[in-house]
Amino acid sequence: MAAFFDLLRNNRNYRYTWAGQVVSEIGDNFNNVAVFGLALDLTHSGLVVTGIMLSRAIPAVLAGPLAGVTLDRFNRKHIMIASDVIRAVMALGFILSLHTRQTVTLYAFSALLMLASPFFTSGRSSILPTIATEDELHTANSVTQTTSWMTLTVGAFLGGLSAAVGYQWAFLFNALSFVFSAFCISQLKAERGSFRAERNQLNESTVVRPWHEYTEGLRYMRSTPLILGIALIAVGWASGGGAAQILFSLFGELVFHKGTAGIGAIWGCAGIGLVIGGVFAHWLGKRISYNGYKRAVFLCYLIHGGAYVVFSQMPSFAGALFFIALSRAAVAVSSVMNFAQLLKHVSNEFRGRVFSTIETMNWSTMMISMMAAGVATTAYSPRTIGAVAGLFSSTTALFWGWADWASRLPEPALEGVEPDTVEIHGDPVR
Repeated sequence: MAAFFDLLRNNRNYRYTWAGQVVSEIGDNFNNVAVFGLALDLTHSGLVVTGIMLSRAIPAVLAGPLAGVTLDRFNRKHIMIASDVIRAVMALGFILSLHTRQTVTLYAFSALLMLASPFFTSGRSSILPTIATEDELHTANSVTQTTSWMTLTVGAFLGGLSAAVGYQWAFLFNALSFVFSAFCISQLKAERGSFRAERNQLNESTVVRPWHEYTEGLRYMRSTPLILGIALIAVGWASGGGAAQILFSLFGELVFHKGTAGIGAIWGCAGIGLVIGGVFAHWLGKRISYNGYKRAVFLCYLIHGGAYVVFSQMPSFAGALFFIALSRAAVAVSSVMNFAQLLKHVSNEFRGRVFSTIETMNWSTMMISMMAAGVATTAYSPRTIGAVAGLFSSTTALFWGWADWASRLPEPALEGVEPDTVEIHGDPVR
C-alpha cells in the first residue's frame, strides 16, 4: 500500500489517469448491470444476453486493428480523449431503450459504445511506460489492473441497486463518467518523451496502406515467442471466458432467482477475487524469477478453470460466490504478471498494435464462445454450459505448460529499461 500512495502522491500524470479510471470504470459497470438487467426484464431469455454481448464483441474486434495503427501513428492522448467524448454520447443513447422498450436499441448503442472503446483501452496501456518511471512501472501496472477489478466490484454492487431504483440513473452516470475521464486525460503532460510513439517517418506507402502497418505489428509479435505466447493464452482464457460473461447474468437471474441484485452480486464477488489476486500478484511479482513467473501462470489457469467448474455446480448462492471469487483471483495473478512482461519487453513503436491485437484476439474468441453458449442455452442448462466453459479455460494451462517445458518461452531483451532499475525481477487486463 505504501508504494501505491507514493505513486499517487509523487506522479501527477498517473494520479489524473487513475482518477479518471476509477470514475469511468464504475460507470461502465453501472451500464453493464443495467443493460443486462433491462434485457432480461424485457425478454426473460438468455439468448438476448448473448445478442448484447455479441453486439459489443463484434465492433471491438473490427475496431482493434484500426485502433492499434492509429495509436502508434498519432498522439495517443488526443485519441483517448476523443474516445471518451464519443462514448459519453453513446452512453446517453441507452436511455432511449427505456422509452422504446425494444432490445434493438440496446444492441445498437452497445455496438457504438464498444466501437470507440479499443482506442482508449489500448491507448492507456500504451502510455503507461511514458507516464510512469522505470521504478514505478510495476506498481503502476499492478494498481491500474487492480483498480479495474475494484471498480468492477463497486460498480456491480451499486449498479444492481441503481437499476432497482431506475435504469436511467445508471446510464446517466456512465455518460458523465466518460466526460470526467476525458478531462483527466486532458491534464496529462509528457514529461518524459511524448504521447506520440517515436518511429520511422511515414511515407506515402504507409499512409495509404494502414493494413501494412498492422501486419508489421503481427510480424513483430510472432518474432518474440513470449509476446505471442501471452496473446495465445488470452485466447485460451476467452474460449471459456466468453460463455462466462453470459452465464453471470443467467446464474443471477434464472438459476438462483436473485434478479438484478443477484447479477450484481456475482459480478461484484468476481471483482473481489480479482482485487485480491491483483494485490497478491503485486507482492509476488517482485519476488519470483522469470522461470517462477512461467510456473505461476500455469498454476493460476489450473485453479481458475477448476474453480469455475465448481462455481457452476454449487447448489448454494453463497458457495457459488466464493468459487467465482477464487476463479477470478487466479486470473488476476496471471494477468498482472503477463502484463508486466509486455510492458518490459514490447517496443514503444509497437505498443498500440500489440495491445490492440491481444484485445482483438481476446474479443474474437469470446465472440465465438458467446455464440456457442447462447445457442447452448436453448438446449442445455446454465450449469452444464458453465462446467464446459471452465474446462475450456483450463486448456490454457496445458498450452502454457507445454511451451514452458519445451523451452519455447525464452525471456526477450528488455525494451527501454535497464535490468537493474526495474522494480520487478523477471515479471504485470484491461
